[in-house]
This record gives sequence, C-alpha cells and structure tokens, in this order.
Amino acid sequence: METLRLLGELLLNGVLFGAMYGVAAIGLSLIFGTMRIIFIAQGTMIVLGGYAAYWLFKLLNIDPYITLVLLAPVSLAVGAVIYQLLFRRVAALEDKNISLLIAVGFMFMLENAMSVIWTPDPRSITTTYTSSSYDIAGVHVSFTRSIGFVIAIVAAWLVTLFLRKTLIGKAVRAVSENMVASTLVGIAPHRANMVAFAVGIALAGVAGCTLAATYTIDPYLGFLLSLKALIALALGGLGNVGGALAGGILLGVIESGTSYYLPGWSDAAGYAAFLLVLMFRPEGLFVRTLKKA
Repeated sequence: METLRLLGELLLNGVLFGAMYGVAAIGLSLIFGTMRIIFIAQGTMIVLGGYAAYWLFKLLNIDPYITLVLLAPVSLAVGAVIYQLLFRRVAALEDKNISLLIAVGFMFMLENAMSVIWTPDPRSITTTYTSSSYDIAGVHVSFTRSIGFVIAIVAAWLVTLFLRKTLIGKAVRAVSENMVASTLVGIAPHRANMVAFAVGIALAGVAGCTLAATYTIDPYLGFLLSLKALIALALGGLGNVGGALAGGILLGVIESGTSYYLPGWSDAAGYAAFLLVLMFRPEGLFVRTLKKA
C-alpha cells in the first residue's frame, strides 16, 4: 500500500510540475513553427515574468495569480515589440543562424541585466497558501502546483481555440505550414510571425507567474528552462499544442521518478529520453503519422 502511495505521489508531482514545461514548449512551438528559429531565450523570458510577479507581490502585495491576469497582456505587447525590434528583418532570411544568434545574445543580455538589477540571489514568493496541500487517496498534493496545472491546461485550450477558431490564428497556422502559399492568398507573413511571437512570450509570462509562486527563481535559470522546453517539444511533436503539453508532462514524470530512485540523475534521464525520441521517433511521441501505401 505504501509503495502504491509513493508511486502515486511521484506520478502526480511529475504531472503537476511537467505542465509548466508544457506551457513553455507551446510558446516555443509557436515561434519555431512560424519563424523556423529556436528562441533559446524563452526560458529567460519565463524567469523575467517570474521576477515581475515577485516584485509586484513584494512591493504592492499583489497575489501572483492576480498578477497573471495583468502580466499576460503586458507580455503579449512586449513580445510584439521584441519581434519588431529584433526579428522582423531577419525572420524572412533563409539563414536562420542569424535569428538564433540574436536569440542567444538577447538571452545573455537579459540574464546579466536581471543579475545586475536584482542580484543573483534566489527569490521565491511565499504566500499564506504556499505550503498548503490536500490529500487525494492518501497522496499529498501541493495547492500551488495544482493551480499551475490548471493554468497550463487552460492556456493550452485557449491557444488551441485561437489557432483553430480565429482568422489571425488560422493565418498563423497557414504561415507555419507554407509561407509562400500563404503569401499568395493574401496573408502577411510578418504579421503572422509577430502574433505567434507575441503569444509565445505571453505564455512565457504565464509560466513565469506560476513558476515564482511555486519554486525559487534566479537570473540564470532561464537557459535550463529553455532546454527543458526543447525536450518537451521533441517528446510531444512540433506543431501540436496538446502534444507539447503532453511532452512537458511526460518529462516531468520522468524527472520526478528518476529524482527519487536515482538522485542526481533526473536531468540526465530527461536528456536521454530526448536523444532516444530523436533517434527512433523524431516526429514526436504524440503525433500521428500516415503510413505510406
């Protein structure tokens, strides 16, 4: 009975934590799908969102989940500005190395700026409910992790609705599938790129709020988060919102189990899963493939 309870706790904690990876992977997928660049600064933008939530709580006593409502539209606008300033001119170039180098430089600039402004000291948000938990069949479940999971599900659902039901969302999908053909039917690729980039950064802001409300953040955490988002994206499959979320959850479960049974090897287990998927199922675990006749 104790073994079952332990397995249930490891599984549940992995699912709840992995949902944050999934949100980061969805944003990364949107940006890569339209612009064909790996926005390696995605994790750093998540950390920046976490710092915004932290300081609003520290200085104005605004709850991090209320901050979420404020930060999402602000992050959307910030994403649009970043695209216009840094990526608009290079997005159409065939050589994507330039865009990748810009993203790397932007990441290092943000990391150093946050370190200088806020010092490298780890910070976390401690509220009256931070340590709260509840039981499900004898399994202790963190309240803040549960809220983060719900937010991740809602974010994935809203992005799916946006891509499938809105005109601009359909334009983003069209550009991601074939930029030349979408141009021929009157779609402006730069506008679609800007929208996709802005939504990706808005998701980073959402993930940052949930991260700061649950875990400790520091200026140099972003690169690790970007790597985890890439792994989640590879596990779930490119261009699949649900798959990206599922890939993040799977990665969380892998890390949760490994951290208990093989302490210190959780990151290695995630990287091993990443390599295995790339070797044997590069399209992702949650993408359906059509068999050739």
